[in-house]
Amino acid sequence: MTIAAGAGKKKRSGSTARTFVNTNPVTGDEIATFQITTPDEVNAAVARARAASAAWKNTPLERRLQILAEMKAVIARNGESYARRISEETGKPLVDSLMTELMSVPIFIDYYIKHADRVLRRRRVRTPILFPGKSSHIEHFPMGVIGVISPWNFPFQLAMVPVLSALIAGNTVVLKPSEVTPVSGEIIREIFAAISIPVGAVQVIQGDGSTGAALVEADVDKIFFTGSVATGRRVMAAAAAKPIPVELELGGKDAMIICADANLKRAAKAAVWGGLVNCGQMCVSVERILVVDEVHDEFVRLLAAEVDKVRQGAPDEHADIGPMIFGRQVEVVDAHVRDARERGAVILSGGEIPDGPGQYYPPTLVTGVTAEMDIYREETFGPVLPVVRCRDEAHAIELANDHQYGLNGSVWTRDISRGMALASQIEAGQVSVNDLVASVGNPAIPFGGVKNSGFGRYHGAEGLLSFSHTRSLMVDRGFLPTEPFWFPYAQKYPHMVGAFRGLLRNNMPKALASLIRLQRISLRAAKD
Repeated sequence: MTIAAGAGKKKRSGSTARTFVNTNPVTGDEIATFQITTPDEVNAAVARARAASAAWKNTPLERRLQILAEMKAVIARNGESYARRISEETGKPLVDSLMTELMSVPIFIDYYIKHADRVLRRRRVRTPILFPGKSSHIEHFPMGVIGVISPWNFPFQLAMVPVLSALIAGNTVVLKPSEVTPVSGEIIREIFAAISIPVGAVQVIQGDGSTGAALVEADVDKIFFTGSVATGRRVMAAAAAKPIPVELELGGKDAMIICADANLKRAAKAAVWGGLVNCGQMCVSVERILVVDEVHDEFVRLLAAEVDKVRQGAPDEHADIGPMIFGRQVEVVDAHVRDARERGAVILSGGEIPDGPGQYYPPTLVTGVTAEMDIYREETFGPVLPVVRCRDEAHAIELANDHQYGLNGSVWTRDISRGMALASQIEAGQVSVNDLVASVGNPAIPFGGVKNSGFGRYHGAEGLLSFSHTRSLMVDRGFLPTEPFWFPYAQKYPHMVGAFRGLLRNNMPKALASLIRLQRISLRAAKD
């Protein structure tokens, strides 16, 4: 995913020293002007979150969940208004604003209401025979103050889900939304103001790249960053100087593998939705369609027919996709398509920036894509479907893995067992069989990448543990005056050898007998 820190060609963030302007990507009209939060103001926001931390972490988990569940009623009451505001600043269809942005909140809250206690509560684990009479436990506790830096492509969902996860785990949060989509940040601020969470527990700071940098350098205990690889590296370097942990959700170049026995009609419809939804501005967009030679031509024919059906326009109830959210990204998409054309690819549809207002780039189908093209090597992050011809499934797996990114992927086949076997060979954080994108919205399974797609996981149990420290407890009832391994060591060596050999040879009776002798020697010594 890409986070920008400056102004676009037609959109956005026309910054002065202290303010930036938010504009509509369809019309170019100004929506609002926002103050850039200064480093001193960032530190003050973090201090407020720190002051609220003790009360929030000491609030019982059940009560924390009750408080956060209050926002379901707020969203139910204002959801359509929120959707219109999100669509106004992003250009995405109202269906997407409701489905992929707002619906994430009740889904994730309901999941964690059922499962958070199981994940976070103290649990007992087995204690080895070497430690007789003791019990072992694992528990989790909040990190403190979490800094969340969120992107512009899903400005509500990709901010709210990590914020919710951090809060459920008992942390307070300072959120820095993208300067490209500050209105979504304000919606989040309004929602938290409407529920009974302690004052200061969630702080929203608006600003540009300098604000994000100040947040990383402030007194936070972890940074959760969603954005570009380049910016992610800078975040990690700054955090390492402190040091504090970071979680990086970065780019993707997701491979969709079409096997010879795939349901081609379903796969074609899926590819068009998975590559063009949100105008292709998803870290898990289909960005490489790897089709085996046997069905390549037929699949491309079906794909072209589906692309022709996609309706692009202003965010109303009829459009399938809208304009690009960030003007500068239009230039990236166009450069990738031009490079592909110059290197021999065939543009079957789209491929040109249209005249007229708005940050539009048309649905574009590109065939004959090869590995040396920018459209294959780099994240395009736009409404483009690049098709790669492969010899067979093994070749497709090889191409899928021979890449800098490893976020998401999919395999399409009628043989489910074989599909799962192929999916297990893809080097990515999540892989689907005969489906795509949906795994991002599933609160039960972890989400994250490998390679340059980042590291760390959120969603699922991992989504709470990633915002928690782990503490190990060993407990002895304290009845005995001494332990077999304490001083003095006199007379203990032969029996320690017995315990050592018994453990190495899996002779537990011998090991236990030696430990008992060691304890008897310790008890006799304790009486002297």
